[in-house]
Amino acid sequence: MTELEAMSVFRTKGRSVIALILLGVLLVAGGVPAQAGDEEFGAEAKAFVEDMAVKAIAELTVSDLDKDKRRRRFREMMHEYFAFKGIAKWVLGRYWRRATEVERKEYLELFEQLMVAVYTERFERYSGETLSVERAEVRGGKDVLVHSRLLRPNGLKPIEVAWRVRADGHVYRVVDIMVEGLSMGLTQREEFASFIRQNNGRVQSLIIELRKRIEAAT
Repeated sequence: MTELEAMSVFRTKGRSVIALILLGVLLVAGGVPAQAGDEEFGAEAKAFVEDMAVKAIAELTVSDLDKDKRRRRFREMMHEYFAFKGIAKWVLGRYWRRATEVERKEYLELFEQLMVAVYTERFERYSGETLSVERAEVRGGKDVLVHSRLLRPNGLKPIEVAWRVRADGHVYRVVDIMVEGLSMGLTQREEFASFIRQNNGRVQSLIIELRKRIEAAT
């Protein structure tokens, strides 16, 4: 599924703010069976997701917030709650290793600019959605899958959202999100890889495309 197709899925289900802003910013990570004695780990991961949702709504959905300030807040939150650099590298896949140092640096900068430019304005469409965090499923010593539902107004069906949270000590970061079972990290990775293959395996071709997308979004 391409990024555009994934966006279409979200539009069909309703413009859920939290799901939309995270589209394309996420990293897939393999899990192992849950282990006993991790109740505290799961509780901390749930609290982390709840805090993120509350902060996003409180700070980014203010109707009279100017665009530049909204973007600055979004950028700060993106780096606070997501393993951004690791996500960006994983999304590029094997082409990260093939890229030159100059290409890597520009790709990271453009990927960040695109996420900020495209998804910050989604908060302007906020229409009362809330995130109900329901349970945590510990996956090994460092990962927790936090299950939640995005509750929407006007009787619309809730959207199932699962957040994969990874811990480094007591520092938590989101590394993946699955919406109705669809991994956003894998979707973006496949879309980028397909684009590069269609352009003779040149990472520079993706960099040029990212510049175009940023220009279109600003």
